[in-house]
Amino acid sequence: MKNVITGIAMIPLFLLVACNGKTENNKNNNLNQIKNQKIMATNQEQKDAVLRAINLYIEAGRKGDSKIAAQAFAPTATMSWSEKGELKSVPIQTLYDYIDKTGPVEVKYELTTLDVSEDAAIVRIESQFGATKFADMFSLVKDGADWKIISKVYHVK
Repeated sequence: MKNVITGIAMIPLFLLVACNGKTENNKNNNLNQIKNQKIMATNQEQKDAVLRAINLYIEAGRKGDSKIAAQAFAPTATMSWSEKGELKSVPIQTLYDYIDKTGPVEVKYELTTLDVSEDAAIVRIESQFGATKFADMFSLVKDGADWKIISKVYHVK
C-alpha cells in the first residue's frame, strides 16, 4: 500500500540510486523512491530542488490552499488533459480555483519518474486526492535557484 507523505518536512529527500541508473527497491513507496528507473545523470541537490516544487503541489492539495501551489508553478503555467477524446488546456489559475473550492483532502502519491537535465526536468507521480486517482505529469524549468512547474498534464484513472 502506498504511504502518505507527511508534507514538506520530508525535504531533504534521499533517492536510492545504483551505479547503473536503476533504483533500489524498498518496501516504503513514497517520494524517496523512483518506480520505473528513469533517472538522468544529475546531482542529489538538483533532484531535491525539483522535488520541492512537487511537494508544494501535494501540500497545497492536502491543505486546500492554492497559495502553497502558486509557489511551485510559473505564473504562465498551464494544465492540460483529455476529456472525451478532446484536448483541454487552461491557465494554472483553474487548478488554484479547484484547490480552494475543494478544500483539504487526504493525499497519497508515489513518484514514478524523475528526469533532470541541466535546467529542465520531467516528473510523474501516481496520486490520489480524496477518492480520485490521477496520473500527473509535470514539466519543470529552473528559475534562479528554484524550479518552477510550467506544465501539468494529467489523466483521471
